[in-house]
Amino acid sequence: MCANVIVAEDDEKQAELVRRYLEREGHAVTVVTDGLAALDEVRHGEPDLLVLDVMMPRADGLDVVRVLRAEHRELAVLMLTARTTEDDLLLGLDLGADDYMTKPYSPRELMARVRTLLRRTNRPGRATPSADAVDEVLSVGGLRVDSARHEISVDGMSVECTPGEFRILAAMAAEPGRVFSRQRLLEELHGFDRYISDRTVDVHIMNLRKKIEPAPRKPSRLLTVFGVGYKLTDPARGASRA
Repeated sequence: MCANVIVAEDDEKQAELVRRYLEREGHAVTVVTDGLAALDEVRHGEPDLLVLDVMMPRADGLDVVRVLRAEHRELAVLMLTARTTEDDLLLGLDLGADDYMTKPYSPRELMARVRTLLRRTNRPGRATPSADAVDEVLSVGGLRVDSARHEISVDGMSVECTPGEFRILAAMAAEPGRVFSRQRLLEELHGFDRYISDRTVDVHIMNLRKKIEPAPRKPSRLLTVFGVGYKLTDPARGASRA
């Protein structure tokens, strides 16, 4: 089954190259050349993936991601950027992008990233999950992670998370109390990538604490294990032990 992909790229040659590679793999592709057109296509269609250039006219890629996540749209977003500083790259992830590639990039690597994103965000390219996986709801204290519905709640209240944040919580909720290294969490997010640093995980953890912790600066669920990584715990059990 093919995916519905929007390519937002103002460089005509780059857009045509990406379109040809995506269509070769069986995907339906719509190309737009500015940020506002990308927003319109997402709002009026049902895309599975947005391949989004950062530097575009009318609205840049960062503004597009900011608006889409504010509207709670859950499509996967792969950003393409000529910016190479770590802060610029992390900003895109902080706003809700799922992955990024720096220019120039290999079209074959881009297609590998697309396959990975569609698989990890439960889009059409993904194999049908088993019955056990469909029914799985993970609970850690008042935190519930419903993998089938891609929903998270804390003490009965729904929490909006990006696909990347969801993958981190789902992995940690499956093994509460286990300490996850940053490298392990990076593998959950993106697999091996020479451009991604440990700070990527720190950004996601910081954002998750704002969403699931009563006091993000004094976390009781998502804890730091200094020099090692992070772990997810039940606050009630931690309080009883204390």
